[in-house]
Amino acid sequence: MMNARADKTEPGQPQAGVRSVTLLGATGSIGTSTIDLIKRNPGRYRVEAVSANRNALELAKIARELNARFAAIADPAAYGELKDALAGSGIEAGAGETSLIEAAERPADWVLAAIVGSAGLKSALAAARRGVTVALANKECLVCAGDLFMRIAAEAGAQVLPVDSEHNAIYQALKAGRREDVSRIILTASGGPFRTWTLEAMRKATREQALKHPNWSMGAKITIDSATMMNKGLELIEAHHLFDMEAAGLDVLVHPQSIVHGLVEYIDGSVVAQLGSHDMRIPIAYCLAWPDRIQGPAARLDLAQLGTLSFEKPDPIRFPALAITKRALEIGGAAPTVMNAANEVAVDAFLHDRVGFAGIVELVEATLEAAERRGALKEPQNIEEAIGVDHMARSLAHDRLREIAAKAS
Repeated sequence: MMNARADKTEPGQPQAGVRSVTLLGATGSIGTSTIDLIKRNPGRYRVEAVSANRNALELAKIARELNARFAAIADPAAYGELKDALAGSGIEAGAGETSLIEAAERPADWVLAAIVGSAGLKSALAAARRGVTVALANKECLVCAGDLFMRIAAEAGAQVLPVDSEHNAIYQALKAGRREDVSRIILTASGGPFRTWTLEAMRKATREQALKHPNWSMGAKITIDSATMMNKGLELIEAHHLFDMEAAGLDVLVHPQSIVHGLVEYIDGSVVAQLGSHDMRIPIAYCLAWPDRIQGPAARLDLAQLGTLSFEKPDPIRFPALAITKRALEIGGAAPTVMNAANEVAVDAFLHDRVGFAGIVELVEATLEAAERRGALKEPQNIEEAIGVDHMARSLAHDRLREIAAKAS
């Protein structure tokens, strides 16, 4: 399904006048970009709630600047600091997982779900259950619990808008025709820092080299995922759930300039693409104003200055992560959840010099195979089961990490 509900007038559709918004993950890169857009459009948005993981002082500053009604900090140990920083403001404060869910359940008709990792699952689901517009920037909702999340959103009548630049591009390109006339969805990939490296050189890659993305400024985890192209594999799984497209209809094209963010091919041979500069405020602005558009600060695209846009097929030998993610998608059930958890363990191990670059994908594949042998790939029926699979997969991954590290030493 393209979104969880066809265009209706209630309750998730934006209302006339001021739009009330909640920002789950306000201090992260997506959150700060969203705040920038809100500040550039005074009088258009009212902020109901904001949340952060541990940075209580920054969260309090944001809450005061945006005149939010509620601020939630995930780390209970930071509650005192947050409450003190908000003293006299009239802004309510909360801490812990329950406070994140409370933030999602407060009366806002647009919720940004940008809490990183499995910590963002419950709050995003809480927002979806209210039947509001959910601007989704949390991969785990779809990778770890895609069927569950989209089913709950559909039952509640929630509108799910993808914030990720590639999926947002597809969402826009799908407006060009009927869903039944789509033959293929194509996500673009920059190729990361190792696009032209040999396999031998990639095996020896250092953390510093893997963190040098050619186009985007991102966090360490997603930058490493770009280097392995695991990020694109995870995006294929997200696309499967967002747009109800089977693996055979999903493809990846390497596009080093990162100007074309996604393409949709129709049965008549037409291909519709969305283009834009390297600025996440473009897809965020699309979601924030949907179904309208707002003036954005991103640099305007100058194709004449660019001159050339190039494309190439991803190399399956140097980037095996794509094949592994497609296999997980084809297996279905909890396979994507296992793969995602193993990848998080593997990336963290690489960033802390406990495994080499090649060991990242090797660990993911070994963990997926171990879970399959154990018969532990049953589709999660609720959020607790999804989190349980995630924990089980992390345990399996840590066990195999020791084997892979020992083999490499």
